[in-house]
Amino acid sequence: MTTYSGEITLETKGEPQIIDITSEVEGHVESSGIKSGLITVFVTGSTGAITTLEYEPGLLKDLPAAFERFAPREAVYEHHLRWQDGNGHSHVRAAIIGPSLTIPIIKRRLPLGTWQQIVFLELDVRPRQRKLIVQVIGEK
Repeated sequence: MTTYSGEITLETKGEPQIIDITSEVEGHVESSGIKSGLITVFVTGSTGAITTLEYEPGLLKDLPAAFERFAPREAVYEHHLRWQDGNGHSHVRAAIIGPSLTIPIIKRRLPLGTWQQIVFLELDVRPRQRKLIVQVIGEK
């Protein structure tokens, strides 16, 4: 069993921002030399999230609209009342989506669907420098 670790660094603009990181993740699979195994992508921080979706203009509008329905920016959040940082909704949204994603590696490839991309979601209210940790475990 072999392991590989790497990073993806992103400069974000603040919410809502959806960044396609598929090619960067695939680059780490290639760099790892792993033929069969798993890759995990994890964001450090509690106001970012990682998932998959079809990265197309309609969904780039639909997802932020859905965020407004299930965790509206203007709702009252105890986090904001305590810290006065205006990002209580950001923490709730990130917790629901999650900070990581694990994908199988088969024959040195990610078996993503035809329209499936890996995305980072910037959910904080301000621009951030994000560090995504990439770990690959498997057989060469």
